[in-house]
Amino acid sequence: MCVVLGLGLIGGAATGAWLTSASSADPAARSPYTVGRSAWHSVPVDTLFPRTLDGRGAGPGGADRVWTRLAVAPDGGCAPALDPLLARALRPVGCDRLVRATYTDATTSSVTTVGVIFTEGDARAMTALRDRFFEQHLGRRADLMPRTYPVDGTVAAAFGDRQRAAWSIRVSTGMPVVVFAVSGFADGRPVTDPRPAGRATAPGAKGTVTEAGLGHEAGGIAERIERGLRRAVTDLTKKPR
Repeated sequence: MCVVLGLGLIGGAATGAWLTSASSADPAARSPYTVGRSAWHSVPVDTLFPRTLDGRGAGPGGADRVWTRLAVAPDGGCAPALDPLLARALRPVGCDRLVRATYTDATTSSVTTVGVIFTEGDARAMTALRDRFFEQHLGRRADLMPRTYPVDGTVAAAFGDRQRAAWSIRVSTGMPVVVFAVSGFADGRPVTDPRPAGRATAPGAKGTVTEAGLGHEAGGIAERIERGLRRAVTDLTKKPR
């Protein structure tokens, strides 16, 4: 009986090792889509949303920026962060999880909420969504602006829907995420003419939003959060499982 039990344990261990090896060798299990979809809980919060962001050359005229994180919102669904029309536009890829944080610049004169939507879409669905945003100019529509994440007791306490001044929405095709950012003035003033970041930073652009650099804030922070997440997901796909 001991011999039979021993052979069973050896056989079970060998089978387990084979299954583990086969799983780690499966390209689908190591793809940026599989790994990226669970990155909201596998990537440390300080990696996903660094306490400070280096915005070297990210300001108007190539000026440097430094952004400081004020708070990170609890992860959850997309409903609190998306206006209904934006939620409808993203429906083809679904929303698995949303994480958000709010930052302020070094002068504490502007505040920016940045969010990462981890979708349920595959590469084909994400590419189709990216193409639709580009072809239909969905990223320019003010009725598709993301919502803010105000933080009590900080310069972002009064950062609500009426304070939204500039925004950026980035649909990734290398991983199942949509990154957005929306910026405004830290003094809580309402903005009647919000601008998409691309227009606010275009050569020759005029207006309060442009002159305050709020388009650079939204675009620069969204770009850096997406870049950092892409780097983290790439590292995770290379790690042995």
